Amino acid sequence: MRAWRLEQNILCLMRIIRPRIVAVSGFSSNVGKTTLVCELLRQLPGWEAIKLTRGHYRSCGRDPAGCCVSDLLRDEPVIRSGREANYQAGKDTGHFWEAGASNVHWVIVKDDQVQRGISQALARVEADGVIVEGNSLLEYVTADLAIMCARSEGGKIKPSARKALAKSNFLYLSTLGATAVIAEKQFEQFHAALKIDLNLSGVQIITREDFPLLLSAIYPRQNLARPITGFPPLAVAARD
Repeated sequence: MRAWRLEQNILCLMRIIRPRIVAVSGFSSNVGKTTLVCELLRQLPGWEAIKLTRGHYRSCGRDPAGCCVSDLLRDEPVIRSGREANYQAGKDTGHFWEAGASNVHWVIVKDDQVQRGISQALARVEADGVIVEGNSLLEYVTADLAIMCARSEGGKIKPSARKALAKSNFLYLSTLGATAVIAEKQFEQFHAALKIDLNLSGVQIITREDFPLLLSAIYPRQNLARPITGFPPLAVAARD
């Protein structure tokens, strides 16, 4: 009984002192997730980042050197924390470090390890806040703020993205240079043409011009790295 009470007290303490969690999900690949995470990290000094990768013991049908992590999977979740463990130029974790993350945790899991992997990674976070990239987080954790990323012109929507969208606060439209008005118009046309029910109620649609609003929803203004400005006019790389 004493051991049980001690465990419960520890769990309660973890809930009290847990970091502020910002979830960044995406309709699919190449929708601007990594770019957005990096811009947030530049504005949130001292924050950490978690990259969640779900793998499988078979070829994923793409270039194994580029995306397959089957050789990294184990019987327990794999979590690589720290620059020496996960920094690689050109990869998402490398971009997070270069954007100023105080620590980066790469979680590599099979489908039945996702919850454990997320819990273990969050337990390693020592900063006041952490940004988690990956659709699966919201299945197991209630984030303080959840952002779904999509191309303004739409595109493929993963089933996991539809689940995450239902728990998201913002739908961020990424573009390759279109203005906010054009981006919103493009997405309206895409949404109207969909043959599936995509419920956007309760989700605020934003663009890079609303970046100050997004930051103010995440953290008090006085804790930001520099005065809030609009989202920089950069092209979203294909890696996102």
